[in-house]
Amino acid sequence: MPPVYAADTAPSRIGWELPPFYCPFNEQLIHPKAAELETRAIEWIDAFGIYSDATERAWGLATHSTDFTSRIIPYGDVEPILLFVEWNYWANAVDDWQDSGDTATRTAAIADHSVRLVRSIEAPGSSLLPPGPLTTALDDLVARTRAMLTPSQLRRFTEGTRDWLFGAGWQTANAELDVMPSLNDFCAMRMSVNGTRFTLTWCDAANGIHVPADVLYSAPVQALTDAAGFIVSCDNDLFSYNKEDHLNPWEQNLLNVVAQHQGCTPAEAMPAAVALRDRAMTLFVRLREQLYAGAGDDLRRYLDSLGHYVSGCIEWQNLAPRYTSPRNRNALPVEGASYDVTWRDTPSDPEQGPPPIPAIAWWWAQLR
Repeated sequence: MPPVYAADTAPSRIGWELPPFYCPFNEQLIHPKAAELETRAIEWIDAFGIYSDATERAWGLATHSTDFTSRIIPYGDVEPILLFVEWNYWANAVDDWQDSGDTATRTAAIADHSVRLVRSIEAPGSSLLPPGPLTTALDDLVARTRAMLTPSQLRRFTEGTRDWLFGAGWQTANAELDVMPSLNDFCAMRMSVNGTRFTLTWCDAANGIHVPADVLYSAPVQALTDAAGFIVSCDNDLFSYNKEDHLNPWEQNLLNVVAQHQGCTPAEAMPAAVALRDRAMTLFVRLREQLYAGAGDDLRRYLDSLGHYVSGCIEWQNLAPRYTSPRNRNALPVEGASYDVTWRDTPSDPEQGPPPIPAIAWWWAQLR
């Protein structure tokens, strides 16, 4: 079933067919316990009542957070994966709150909420957040997370959460000022807005991956991590464009940023946007192969996990009603809708050097 939208809604600026995706390591994997994880996650959602009514619950479930998690972590222990599924449902509820409301006041509100949220993870019982279902659910998530993760994993998760909220605050401030970021600024920040490091901690925890800090935080591994987050973010901007094209000011999306950069329409910006994404993918493939050559077991498994993160996100978004039957065009999500993505064997941009974007050019400097 193709994407679903009501006939009387605004036409899409970019259409409803996405260009073919270049992802040479797509294996279409999914965790064998995905159905069990979904049942247990929904029980948790309903027990804490994180959605205010049936409609909000339907749109919350339309994120397909279990499918997302089961595709980016297709192997691994069930309990960490379940906890991350629940974090994702909770985080999407917070994300939707951040994307709603009065732009003139929300930057201050989000900054305040972000500080309180991070400190609640670092110091449970601080009583910094107002009472309510989301706070009660957060308390449960934090308690179980602190019991499950090692101290170093917990620190990575906390820093990943801080990075996600840091990016969200930056994006919201731009919207408040009615500023579309430059292409360079956008590329520097998009991985934070996406919550890349918030996610990757759980991929490691579920798979029992423990890369030594001096290796994990080395420049080549961090460049590869950033590149993975950037590719996932670019793909999300393609899948989510029609979900957000009613917003004013326009969403800080790859297509809108490239359109501003080139002085064209978002539809006309599509080839250049995909070319940039594909050039990052080419870098990702080359740098990952380079790192494999001298990697120990844990680093190799981390490199594999980054590949699952990139390819799994495409498969998830292709089927998630949040994107395939967007809320700005449908009263309720529609299961079974799909973008029916296609694939290509080569990148749309054959160039292998860095693009003229200083904020990410350093990734290519890590290649030997």
